[in-house]
Amino acid sequence: MTWMLGAGRYSVFMKTALVLILAASPVLADAPVVENVVFDDGRFDVTLSHPDTGWEDYADGWRVELADGTVLGARVLAHPHVTEQPFTRSQSGFDIPADAAEVFIRTSCIIDGWADEAVAFTIP
Repeated sequence: MTWMLGAGRYSVFMKTALVLILAASPVLADAPVVENVVFDDGRFDVTLSHPDTGWEDYADGWRVELADGTVLGARVLAHPHVTEQPFTRSQSGFDIPADAAEVFIRTSCIIDGWADEAVAFTIP
């Protein structure tokens, strides 16, 4: 049996296959962006922006890490901020090691989880 298709049929087949492949690919959302960070006496105030669309896609947290990846603490964001962009949320109780000159803020969204990249922040 030979599987040769005419040029027109092959073109339609490839277009259909491409649409199905793209439709099955994971949808990657934009990671939340760190707009500003303030640290004072164990408290971080982190301002984020993210194109929240509602419960199906929103920024759901941020965390503070050391350079080696040790997580010092996190702030869970329990709901979307569709009409409040950018927005600031705070978390207290961070114990920064005395020898840490900088930490890293990593964001998360409900679709993709923790971002690959973290933003460096110099401890004042």
